[in-house]
Amino acid sequence: MHIICSDLEGVFIPEIWINVAEKTGINDLRLTTRDISDYDVLMQKRLSILDEHNLKLKDIQDVIATIDPLDGALEFLDELRASHQLIVVSDTFVEFAGPLMEKLRRPTLFCNSLEVAPDGRIAGYRLRQEDGKKKTTLALQGLNYHVIAFGDSYNDISMLQTADAAFLFRPPDNVIEQFPEFPVTRTYAEVKQEIDRGLDTIARTACPN
Repeated sequence: MHIICSDLEGVFIPEIWINVAEKTGINDLRLTTRDISDYDVLMQKRLSILDEHNLKLKDIQDVIATIDPLDGALEFLDELRASHQLIVVSDTFVEFAGPLMEKLRRPTLFCNSLEVAPDGRIAGYRLRQEDGKKKTTLALQGLNYHVIAFGDSYNDISMLQTADAAFLFRPPDNVIEQFPEFPVTRTYAEVKQEIDRGLDTIARTACPN
């Protein structure tokens, strides 16, 4: 049996923080895990910027309410879930994800949570686990599932390296250059092709001639 694990932002929805940057005019909020590999460094920078500009959780949620799935994402998700089990493994937060999950017809989502002060200020964040994407993959393999994984950013790499088959989806050039071992896809049709190739590879490995 197999399970497909995917990232959320950049795969099925636009990057949340880039949308916040565009709405607020704060260019430094455009930085994402496509740019900075250390997630804590990135989040501490974001929290500092939010405090500096007195932005609260509701300000972020108001932007998220305006975000729609990427073109073709919902149709692709529906097609994928008709024949495969899918888990979206993301470094986003429960407090952000609700409206987005509704628009994607609520796929299974593993993500993190925020620490929110009484005045609505985002005071910190809590990872469900360190390196949670990799550990999700390992846990599923421990249940005798084969995992096919795809994502677009630095924070997806350990998941891809651990999976039985893996590839990148619309990654930036810096990620492609540093991890040339992963095939690169640009369209959902190409994603489907890579999933099929992964299934073929897993089948050959499980049943060698």
